[in-house]
Amino acid sequence: MKYEIEKIAKEEQQTSLWAGGTTTQLAIYPKEALYSERNFLWRLSSARVEVDESIFTSLPGIWRHIMIIEGELKLIHEGHHKIVLNPYEKDSFDGAWTTRSFGKVTDFNLMLAEGCNGELRALHIDGGNYAEVHLSSHIGDSKTTEAFYCTCHPIKIQLSQNETIRLNQGDLLLVHSQPGEEHRIIYLQNSGVERASVIQARIVYK
Repeated sequence: MKYEIEKIAKEEQQTSLWAGGTTTQLAIYPKEALYSERNFLWRLSSARVEVDESIFTSLPGIWRHIMIIEGELKLIHEGHHKIVLNPYEKDSFDGAWTTRSFGKVTDFNLMLAEGCNGELRALHIDGGNYAEVHLSSHIGDSKTTEAFYCTCHPIKIQLSQNETIRLNQGDLLLVHSQPGEEHRIIYLQNSGVERASVIQARIVYK
């Protein structure tokens, strides 16, 4: 069975207002799930925080991963840890914690319901170079989705000899695979001059 490929261009994404700025939903699973009803298994989003101080929405039963794209953010998880994040640094925490944030930033978020696992990492590709990415091996009967979010400067993702997809800034590519899929290597190519950056999210779920 082939991998299922899904590109979500910046123009197709949903942006809404919240108390501290704007948030853009990049992808949600299942597709018919609604963030407002908290009936998703996982959700990817990017937010612009436009106030100096805010309190994160309480999300019991959700584990959160956050990575900064622009700016500096200080997070204080009351009764737990605190951390200062600069671009492409990350933190993860329980959505039920009381979390205060300080700083105006643009960030990338992965939300996971109970039973799901995931991680974030940043890939930086200098002009004229490429990055080799090994798609995840499966764990038991779990499904895997690899997400690639282009944060600056266009890249091309070579999925096979015959299939290449271009991502511009703000575009998202999802690579869905089922149990039993063979290991695959893909290539992220930067044919420009400026350094390109991509956030990769790996999500394992049933």
